[in-house]
Amino acid sequence: MAQSLVIVESPAKAKTIEKFLGKGHKVLASYGHVRALPSKQGSVDIDDNFKPKYHILPDSTKHIDLLKKEVAKSDVLILATDLDREGEAIAWHLLEALGIDEKAGKPVVKRVTFHEITQAAITEAMAHPRTIDRDFVDAQQARSVLDYLVGFNLSPFLWKKIRYGLSAGRVQSVALRLICEREDEIDAFNPREYWSIEALFANLAKNQLAAKLHSCEGKTLTKFAITTQQQAEDILAELKQVEFQVTALKKKERKRNPAPPFTTSTLQQEASRKLGFSARKTMTVAQKLYEGIKVADGTHGLITYMRTDSVALSTVATDEAREVICDIYDESYALKKPRVFKNKSKNAQEAHEAVRPTSIARTPAQMKQFLTSDQQRLYELIWKRTVASQMTQAIFDATSVDIGAGERYSFRATGQVIRFPGFMALYIEGNDDGNNEDKEGLLPPLSEGEKLTREQLTPEQHFTQPPPRFTEASLVKTLEEYGIGRPSTYASIMNTLVTRKYVYLEKRTFFPEDTGRVVTKLLTEHFSQYVDYDFTATLEEDLDAVSRGELAWTPLIKRFWDPFIALLHRKDKEVSKADITTEKTDKTCPECSKELVIKLGRSGRFLACSGFPDCRHTEPLNSDGKEVEEPIISDEKCEKCGEPMLIKTGRYGKFFACSGYPKCKNIQPLEKPKSLGITCPECGEGEMMEKKSRYGKIFYSCNRYPKCKYALWNLPKEEPCPKCSWPLTEIKVTKRWGTVQRCPQEECDWEKELIPPVKKTPAKKTPAKKPAAKKKPAAKKKTTAKKVTKKTT
Repeated sequence: MAQSLVIVESPAKAKTIEKFLGKGHKVLASYGHVRALPSKQGSVDIDDNFKPKYHILPDSTKHIDLLKKEVAKSDVLILATDLDREGEAIAWHLLEALGIDEKAGKPVVKRVTFHEITQAAITEAMAHPRTIDRDFVDAQQARSVLDYLVGFNLSPFLWKKIRYGLSAGRVQSVALRLICEREDEIDAFNPREYWSIEALFANLAKNQLAAKLHSCEGKTLTKFAITTQQQAEDILAELKQVEFQVTALKKKERKRNPAPPFTTSTLQQEASRKLGFSARKTMTVAQKLYEGIKVADGTHGLITYMRTDSVALSTVATDEAREVICDIYDESYALKKPRVFKNKSKNAQEAHEAVRPTSIARTPAQMKQFLTSDQQRLYELIWKRTVASQMTQAIFDATSVDIGAGERYSFRATGQVIRFPGFMALYIEGNDDGNNEDKEGLLPPLSEGEKLTREQLTPEQHFTQPPPRFTEASLVKTLEEYGIGRPSTYASIMNTLVTRKYVYLEKRTFFPEDTGRVVTKLLTEHFSQYVDYDFTATLEEDLDAVSRGELAWTPLIKRFWDPFIALLHRKDKEVSKADITTEKTDKTCPECSKELVIKLGRSGRFLACSGFPDCRHTEPLNSDGKEVEEPIISDEKCEKCGEPMLIKTGRYGKFFACSGYPKCKNIQPLEKPKSLGITCPECGEGEMMEKKSRYGKIFYSCNRYPKCKYALWNLPKEEPCPKCSWPLTEIKVTKRWGTVQRCPQEECDWEKELIPPVKKTPAKKTPAKKPAAKKKPAAKKKTTAKKVTKKTT
């Protein structure tokens, strides 16, 4: 039998596929990319039509050597890398690295793709091989060259004008601009006052209903119709003198359709909202579910390919979904014919289907024993979204009641009740406000002309709120709406912004660092076109056109490069470092009376004397650019020199500092770590301490750091795990799931309920909702000590 060598990207995928192919096939992994542009100047030959000078990655050399030996023994080479542009490019790079001509015939080269790792999908793919799609390769190559040209020319400019080590990127810089401009909006925001008036009414049957003041003299009151307390009180005085009666009753049926199955982008957004996953974590967990998990009947890929812009489902998937829906609910929840969703992306043909379970019959409950906590939660999310997309509409009864108040005013009360839950019995899409449930309210039986008694009138003051900062979910959504970048790259873009210290994440919300804001200011003022949202989106459309064979990649690069490099050379001469990193103030130096200026250092902005280096006076600034509070002399004494300790305010809050500075440079946290009296389970020598992160969050770690980096977010308990015998357990407290004791080891799922969650009292006059299925407690958050130590330094 002829030997066929199949090359995939990951070893986990290789093991799964080899079991499906059987004898005559050997499956090996390339371990991802094998060639790339070297991280140095000159990797793209601009004079030779932007010819890229690839080299084999150092870590890939041993894999290429092994593949060459196996290719020599094989008659057929099957390239089965992923089905997107990146996968197509990897297949081409493999041929180049192995020195194989696709058309030579020895070995015979075949290209296959499959959107799920199942026996049927792989058999189908092997039966229909093709050649490498050069348009896809060119599109990926154009992206790499563009990103290289921007990064390796604009980054050195930032080094000269701001600080060494900074970086700029074609999409990264636009994402940073979004975050910084949102912060500028928040800084510039001025709250605006407005008032609303609510009333509580009752009819003769003593049934109550709440309503809001809605109109005056037939005109609907706008949000800012009542802007002062005096106006509100004047209206209240009028309302206390009038009678109230029902003037209009409206009742209509509302229907709601489910959300489409997941694309890469919507999966990242929903996993962030519902599971608290970062985009990076979502893609990592999804990759494992795609590549293969060992379950009861063997190893299978549990979901389809997770890098997709498509919302389409195959007939097999919709048929399976109908069977599962009828089995769990009944036929009234199932559709007579499948619901078809339209793709928004122009290039959705790159992927065959949405992200869905490869077999919908594999329910989350059945898979739970084979999956880690994170895998289980993500699989359940994908499964529910897919099944819900093929369920019937939810039907509501929506009612509105208008209540006349004398001759001038009118109140309105609204309510809606779910008549038939449909898909909502299984799944409701989240939103960025965190309000995932539709509000329900049942209005009492009323009739037109019925008199009502006023029981309460309540004026309420409000202030407009600034726009919210970006979360990972909302940033992904905004980037996709603008058409900037590719969903598969969003995770790495956001990770780069954090690791470069352009932004930081607090409670899953992005806050720009001083460096990020200075970089954005420089780029928007001097390279506005290249961080423009429309320009970046148009360039993305051009890359899509290359992948469709509608545009050649080298003219596209040239059209970008010529004006870009000309502008860069001009700005290099025009812009000075002082223009970017120094900002004038109206303050004077207390030591030499020269002007104080705001400068940018490695730890952010600070006040410095303009007479430097003759005068070295500096003063710290808060993150908002304001001067920090004057230090307070405390009762504490410095343990090193005996001088009084000062309470100072730094970038991350208050701390103790010796008043003997600069002779004594001792600093201590304001709240010193508390000993828990529990031996560290990792090193067996240290002691677990209660500490506070730089953002004020309590965590627990070994006092031998940095020698031991063991850390937890939840309170440790000196009681070994009864399942895996880990020396301690942890106490997790949440409002939703109550208090549980559990093992902190990710691979162990032992837990015990200590205090059940407090049940909410149902609202008065509101029928109880259908109880939701009980869910497991929130997944354990694995805390790496490296992250913890960054927060505490």
